Amino acid sequence: MTPLKFELDNGTVVETTVRTLLNGGYAGRSQDDVRAHVRELAELGVPAPTETPALYPVSPYLAQQTGTVAAPHEHTSGEAEWALVVAGDRPEDLLLTVACDHTDRALEVHGVAWSKNAAPDVLGSRAWRLVDVADRIDDLTLTAWVGAEKADTEIQRGTLAELLPPRYWVGVLEERGLLRPGTVLLSGTIPMHGQVDQFAGAWRVELGDPSTGGALGVAYDVERLPEPIG
Repeated sequence: MTPLKFELDNGTVVETTVRTLLNGGYAGRSQDDVRAHVRELAELGVPAPTETPALYPVSPYLAQQTGTVAAPHEHTSGEAEWALVVAGDRPEDLLLTVACDHTDRALEVHGVAWSKNAAPDVLGSRAWRLVDVADRIDDLTLTAWVGAEKADTEIQRGTLAELLPPRYWVGVLEERGLLRPGTVLLSGTIPMHGQVDQFAGAWRVELGDPSTGGALGVAYDVERLPEPIG
């Protein structure tokens, strides 16, 4: 099992062991836009989901707080997301943090669920209690930057209003009996800017709160694995 630690704004450190890791997919607030996106991906060879929004179980050890992601080839990339962390049994134990879902794009054309299990979900080391930001959740911002060596070119920018809200996913977890300590769920992502190369050597994602000026960040470098023998 994977232990994660999150520092809250009051300096408290919350530790949880990941027992269930889930990736939301096709999770835009507008499902009409999602269906259009599914058709676009189908033209690129990515299999369409049987229903949307989708939810993909991921091996728990892939939830990581790391500064380096190892990649087997050049066609992997991240995605700016928020993550819901169930750190206890009380409502105040639901944490919101920033995340980057690194995905094997070459494998994605064979199965999205497979591609999600081929690379880590990188989570930030700081978090907010969901109850503290729930009343302004749609105003929170998601921004991602990429680059060959330094993540300084913007590739994603939007607000959480573009995605299904945490309360939706809390309901899904309750229905499935998964709203329990050790569950981590990533939100799905917002659109990428079309002219920016996502296959970058560095990724950085920020979850911002305009009302307070606060922000949660995560960043990592992508390093190629050595070439295989055989």
